[in-house]
Amino acid sequence: MNSKEGKGIDSTHRLQEAAVVTVKSLIANILLVVVKILSGVFGRSSAMIADGIHSLSDSVSDIFLLLGLRLAYKPPDKTHRYGHGKFETLLTVIISLLILLAGIFIFWNNGTVIFQVLFQHKVLSRPGIMALIAAIFSLFIKEFLYRITRNVGRKHKSNALIANAWHHRTDALTSVAAFLGIGGAIILGERGLILDPLAALLVSAFIIAVGVKLLRESVMELLETSIGEAKERSIINIIKSVQGALNPHSLKTRKVGNKVVIDVHIEVNSYLNVIQAHNIADKIEKKLLSEFGADSIINVHIEPFEPIK
Repeated sequence: MNSKEGKGIDSTHRLQEAAVVTVKSLIANILLVVVKILSGVFGRSSAMIADGIHSLSDSVSDIFLLLGLRLAYKPPDKTHRYGHGKFETLLTVIISLLILLAGIFIFWNNGTVIFQVLFQHKVLSRPGIMALIAAIFSLFIKEFLYRITRNVGRKHKSNALIANAWHHRTDALTSVAAFLGIGGAIILGERGLILDPLAALLVSAFIIAVGVKLLRESVMELLETSIGEAKERSIINIIKSVQGALNPHSLKTRKVGNKVVIDVHIEVNSYLNVIQAHNIADKIEKKLLSEFGADSIINVHIEPFEPIK
């Protein structure tokens, strides 16, 4: 039997909440791009300019998210019987790549500056107070965006929104590094000027690690990997807890966007009639929907079991 569709939170409501938080992010990111780059230029801070570029990548990911979520939350149709959740996974791949590219850009840019200082005797400009203020401003804004985007993402089990939230968090951490680097350069003078690009370099390594992690998870989902051994053991235990459900086997799991798809075979005593066998499968479905979400797709195949006499 198949689980019924149309359960859970309404797709339109999901889309509205996701769009509202993403539009807020886009407006804030555009403002931050202007503030950071201008303060970086006039405040003579390479870390702040790099931070501004990172916010620019945030803005691009917000635009991709707005365009893609409308497709991801479309209901199932004749050509997409399981819904359009893979669009959301594809969005997560794109956002992960943007995070990764931003980290590589910041690493390369500031690594080059450090190399020039150490081996080519390049003289760095002393950052101004304007860049320091911009770093503090960015930190609070980006942490706020991270929290509100993460909350909506968790509420709707949206990997794309959660990935975008991490994009905000990595930008906030870049701002922390910029603040420490710029502050150190201002306080220590010439001896501390290298702290500005060095701080950005260190945080870029974290940004790259986050990008790789998110990219790996989303690509694995596109490749139809299972939801994991621990969750599959939980599924088997839930099925075994239903009276009359025997020998659960041939379990297959995957994800379609924020939906979990579960296909499993069970055996029931052959002397049961169709209604009794259906009721067992129905109880299994309800328990699995309660555990994995009301819009999960559950397929329970029933086979006869002959008791040993």
